[in-house]
Amino acid sequence: MGTLNRMLKPGLYAITDNALTPADQLIAAVEAALQGGATLVQYRDKAGTSAERLRQATELNALCRQAGVPLLINDDPELALRVGAAGVHLGQDDCTLADARRVLGPEAIIGITCHHRLDLARNAKAAGADYLAFGRFYNSATKPGAPPAETSVLTEARALALPITAIGGITTDNAEALICAGADLIAVVGGLFGGTPEDIRHRADTFTRLVARHHPLFSSSN
Repeated sequence: MGTLNRMLKPGLYAITDNALTPADQLIAAVEAALQGGATLVQYRDKAGTSAERLRQATELNALCRQAGVPLLINDDPELALRVGAAGVHLGQDDCTLADARRVLGPEAIIGITCHHRLDLARNAKAAGADYLAFGRFYNSATKPGAPPAETSVLTEARALALPITAIGGITTDNAEALICAGADLIAVVGGLFGGTPEDIRHRADTFTRLVARHHPLFSSSN
């Protein structure tokens, strides 16, 4: 792992979804993911009203703070600032990293989607990103239109010396190859959420164990 924002740790990156984590299940679902070892959480809601998103993000931030895990907000620095979240995740078509940094300050975690492209990753690093996200690596119901990425991009991106996130169709059955290729964080939506809280906790625990088994940070203790 490269130069780390002090709050980022290798592991499971849990990303919420309107369909899989609806409002009445959101807190219980994320709590289960945290119990299973998630090291980073992203609140992603493209459909809710401003009031709903503020309420949910506020509740999630309180939960994540209690667990000692950073909460990031998808594509909304202003909401992140209002609820006191740790930072944001930005896509290529969202606001600029510089704009997000002006809103949130130097200590915020800001991650950038880089798809399958190292040039986007280099640009993100130059702009001050805290982590780089690549994918999709497998078929994804959440991002079906995203261009496919090869696992080699994770290995090549190690040279940029920033934490690397893999996303896109990841399950407990296919995550190992991505960790071994160089991913520090395994970002999961459909492969984590859905079902009972116990189902979610079990999947999260499995992802956590996979990272602990294969990530070089833990290799000396295995």
